[in-house]
Amino acid sequence: MVFAVVIVIAVLLAVLLGLGAFALRRRLIQRPGGTFDCSARLKMPPPRSPEQLAADAALFAGAEEEAVLPSGSAPAPLLADDDSGKGWVFGVARYNNDSVEWFRVFSYAPRPRRVLQRSRIEVLHRRTPEGQEELALLSGAVVLSCLHAGEPLELAMSEDALTGFLAWLEAAPPGQRVNVA
Repeated sequence: MVFAVVIVIAVLLAVLLGLGAFALRRRLIQRPGGTFDCSARLKMPPPRSPEQLAADAALFAGAEEEAVLPSGSAPAPLLADDDSGKGWVFGVARYNNDSVEWFRVFSYAPRPRRVLQRSRIEVLHRRTPEGQEELALLSGAVVLSCLHAGEPLELAMSEDALTGFLAWLEAAPPGQRVNVA
């Protein structure tokens, strides 16, 4: 019985130390200032071709004409290809001179997962979360579609953080190319 109590106490202590390490890491990241909550989708789902979209539309139209679907259901191919909410990771971003360092929230790594150089960021457009993204992101988030060094990237942040981020991009030193949509 005493052994079981010691095991339970050890497990609880390990859990508390792990949670404390998360809190300490976040505090150390935020210490220099200039941080904001920023979810990121680093690996974008592959874009759907016009042929795939036309085939799905034809399949959906044909399914509606051939049979009445039960309420709230759709043909399987449309559901299987819905990747709108996949790939999002909660994070914290920190301004550091001419770059933004992005850290995963649920990680013990002391270094940023991604460093975005101001001169290599190209903002394509902004949008509101769609479909499953609304569940995967913090409420009130705005999705910013970007290219960083030619690679697609999406960032989701609050309206206030977005205003600060775009102002930071536009405040580039003279001679730097900045593309803000």
